[in-house]
Amino acid sequence: MDELLIRKRRLRKSPGLRAMTAETRLQVENLIAPFFVKEGTGADELIPNMPGQFRCSIGSLVDRCRRIHALGIPAVLLFGIPDQKDECGSSAYDPDGIIQRAVRALKKDVPGLVVITDVCMCEYTSHGHCGLLSGDTVDNDATLPLLARIAVSHAEAGADIVAPSDMMDGRVIHIRRALDAAGHKDTAILSYASKFASGFYGPFRDAAGSAPSFGDRKAYQMNPANPREALHEALLDVDEGADMLIVKPALPYLDIIHAVR
Repeated sequence: MDELLIRKRRLRKSPGLRAMTAETRLQVENLIAPFFVKEGTGADELIPNMPGQFRCSIGSLVDRCRRIHALGIPAVLLFGIPDQKDECGSSAYDPDGIIQRAVRALKKDVPGLVVITDVCMCEYTSHGHCGLLSGDTVDNDATLPLLARIAVSHAEAGADIVAPSDMMDGRVIHIRRALDAAGHKDTAILSYASKFASGFYGPFRDAAGSAPSFGDRKAYQMNPANPREALHEALLDVDEGADMLIVKPALPYLDIIHAVR
């Protein structure tokens, strides 16, 4: 065996060497804590399908975020649960909506915390779909101005990052232009670039009360059988001005994308 010049195990023989040569590192600074924020001041509501997770009021949110920030977690991602829903999801872009008030409270009481907001309409529409309806179809182009309006309202409240998760074509560039026009050039966009239609969303939809009242979302969320299309979606969002990208759900679907590459 003396002829073996290349021995990869040389760099694995001790914890110090393994740590020094690790290509992927998961540290507390990489974490984002998600929160479901509800109206009112009552007790937190346990989410049955998410053990240990709660729908919390703004006051409780602030307390929880103080604790996680003290632990070194740098960021949170907020999902709103409004009291009122309608066909156009108007509470999503209400300047005094649940997310807008939550963002203002966090920026005031937990300085230094990075606040990311989900930009979508499914939690706010009476039909549970991610955009305006034309008959039984989600109207992509009619939805874009409303998504941009939501994003601007979040930025006005102080959000550091807006995260569109709706999978409408062209939403990133519409949001980028609207943010810039409103004076929020430094507000970043974290795009759900490749969001696959998936049964994994079941617990989330229960938590946010966002299940569609009819049909499904396969006409706008991605087909898991199409990894090349997922890569194309990601590149399109980069070209439109996205600062960061999300693949959702991550683990099994990232494996599909890696396989095609």
